[in-house]
Amino acid sequence: MQIQLNTYAVNNVKVLNLVGRFDTLNVGPVQAWIEEAVEVEPANLVVDLQDVPFVDSTGLATLVTGMKRSREKGGDLRLCGLQQPLRLIFELTRLDKAFEIFNSEEEAVQAFAA
Repeated sequence: MQIQLNTYAVNNVKVLNLVGRFDTLNVGPVQAWIEEAVEVEPANLVVDLQDVPFVDSTGLATLVTGMKRSREKGGDLRLCGLQQPLRLIFELTRLDKAFEIFNSEEEAVQAFAA
């Protein structure tokens, strides 16, 4: 099943809402969005994973790469909406220490203004 990408901006923060499994078969469109989104500085990005039931190692690597690219461009990539199965994956891989993770998109976006 193809992943759905819903993209928009809130203030100067670019938001990506993913719907579906975020795995090897679906990372291409997300990588393309990240590459385009980091072109404008500061590259403040939020990836909303509320509707993602599963992420594999390729999906995680894509997010890590996105975080590095956004930081190179004076911004950051923050995550929000992780359901319990995804939160567990992030905890087991210790990526919960690398990413700022918020409960809601609104909180993640507001954190850039702080």
